[in-house]
Formats: sequence, structure tokens, C-alpha cells
Amino acid sequence: MLKRTPFYACHRALNARLVEFGGWEMPVQYSSILNEHAAVRNQAGLFDISHMGRYLVKGSEALAFLQYVATCDVAPIAEGQASYGLLCHPNGGIVDDIFIYRLPEAYLVVVNAANRQKDWDWLQKQTSNFNVTLEDWSEKWAMLALQGPMAEKLLAEAGNIPLANLPFHEIAEYQLFGLPMLLARSGYTGEDGFELFFATAEALPVWEALLALGAPGSVLPCGLGARDSLRFEPCLSLYGHEITDDINPYEARLGWAVKLAKGDFIGRKALEQIKAKGLTRRLVGFEMVGRGIARGDYPIQSLEGQQIGTVTTGMPSPTLAKALGLGYVPTAYTSLGSEFDILIRQKPVRAKVISTPFYKPRYKKG
Repeated sequence: MLKRTPFYACHRALNARLVEFGGWEMPVQYSSILNEHAAVRNQAGLFDISHMGRYLVKGSEALAFLQYVATCDVAPIAEGQASYGLLCHPNGGIVDDIFIYRLPEAYLVVVNAANRQKDWDWLQKQTSNFNVTLEDWSEKWAMLALQGPMAEKLLAEAGNIPLANLPFHEIAEYQLFGLPMLLARSGYTGEDGFELFFATAEALPVWEALLALGAPGSVLPCGLGARDSLRFEPCLSLYGHEITDDINPYEARLGWAVKLAKGDFIGRKALEQIKAKGLTRRLVGFEMVGRGIARGDYPIQSLEGQQIGTVTTGMPSPTLAKALGLGYVPTAYTSLGSEFDILIRQKPVRAKVISTPFYKPRYKKG
């Protein structure tokens, strides 16, 4: 049986089209993917992201534990700050990508929905040598994302709170709609925006209050379809597509999230060797030259007809009005302008490598 978030009744009331995603019954769209995508790029969109995992890491060795399991350097994360990082296998393959938030009494780790149980089991397995406690708050806290250039103004006015002073990748507690909640200036759309954490019991009134912000239509409910197209344009990786257990951070262009100099962590030795040896394949962005749309798992072929890689994500970009894609190819094909074919319904269609990200993120960094 598919799992449901606390907002399921809201999705049904809005006649959302519901689909299975990582074991969850989630809205893929409410109006249309294009309308919802445009709302986030131009005004504000509201996403139910309560299917993601939320774990508190506590104890005297919480920092040491996170330093050991994550690739990023957790030590510099001050209270109220956050960092993107990866969990890796000993061979360097990616268990998951995560966000680590430092709260006053604990660290909050947010993981991908499809990996909630896998990540929980994996993290628990690593605790034996540390004085640390993991608490699963995924059911206790609801989680929403309000994303888009109007998000700050709408939330600030609703709560009379100084959100302009909350920097990118920071988190703080505020009173909003008469409720205490954590607001983080983070998200996965390429736009400025916030992720909200609050008691699950308040899920329905908070959802309705957020949709009512501003003039009518200022905030649009958005589903997984727009979430995918929005993260795709700034080339933000999605687990199960650009990153998997069989892909390492350097191949995925996530080497910036690996801090080898911080000391020992799971996968460090393998990642050192991979970096020293050099890569045989790498993730690239490409534009379709011929007529056709690349889709995930389509084969990538050399111009001579040999399969050399696979598309991870592909679609017509709603913002840029181009057919674009991401995929893994041998390093010989990663230079800008390199050409190869995408096999679309058994027909090779030409594509060329272009620079990434396709869309420059508009995060508010200062």
C-alpha cells in the first residue's frame, strides 16, 4: 500500500493527479506542469515535500558521527546554518544526497523520500562507535517548500518576520500563522525560497494559509512534474537519475561536496583514488540538434552507432524552450560542442554537449 503525507486530503480536494513516487502517493500536477513551473519562476509555488526523511542527530559525538558518514565538512556549519552533502559507500558510490542543518540542540538531516528507510538503516549501522542518538522526526514534522521570487515577501508579510535577514542555506525559528516553525532558506528549484518544518498536526491549516498568501493566485500548488523540470534546468541532481549507488561524486560533478582534507570518512580512500586516477565517464548537459526529445534511460550512441552512455533526465525546458538532457558519456565526449546521438524509438537523433547549468539559479546569497 502506498504511503501518504499529511497533505493527502489537500491534494484530493484540489483534484491533483496522483502518482506513485518512491512508495508514496504524490501529486504530479494540479493544473499543468507548465503553469506550475512558470509560477515558481515568476511568483511562488507551494510543494508538499513531507515524503522526505527528517532525522535528528544528537549526542556528544554528533559532529564526529556526521563527519564520518558525510562527504562535506560538517565542522564549519554554525548554529542556524546548513550544508549540502553526500553519503557514500566505501567504494565511493553514492548512498544518497542530503542536507544537514545545525539546530541549537541537534543536527537535522534531510534525506530523499525514496531512500528514507535505506538511509535510516545505513545511518543506524554506522552509530556503533559513536556516542550519538538518531531520532526519526519524519512523521512528527510536516515539511513544505514555498519557492519563487515572491516567496520572501509573502512569508515576511504573513508573519511580520525579517526574512530578508535570513541568508541562503540558513535556518531559524519563527512564529508564522500563530505557530512556531523552522524556516530554512533552501530548496531545489533554482529559485529563492524556503522550506518549512512544523508539527504534523498543523498540516492542513498551514497548507491553506500558504495558498491564501498575497493576492488571489499569488501562490500555486505544484506537483512532482514541475519539481522535476525546475530542478532539471539548473542541473540539480536527482537520486535514481543523476546519482545512484553506482555513480561517484566526481562523475556526477559533485566533487565540490567532497572535502578530502577534513579527515577520515566513509568512502574517502576510494574517492582519493578515483580523483588521482581520473574519470572514464562524466555527467554532461546536452541540447538536441535533431528533432526529438531525450528521455531518461534512452541510450546515447557514438556517431558510429556504438552505445557509449545513457540519458539520466531529458525534457523540453519550459523556461528556455529547448529540448535538453543530462547523461553519462565517456570523458572523450564531454568537451563543449562534442556530438553524439540519442536513440529515440530506435532512431538516432543528433545532440551536442553544452555548458551547464542550463538555467542560472537565482538564490539570494547576499
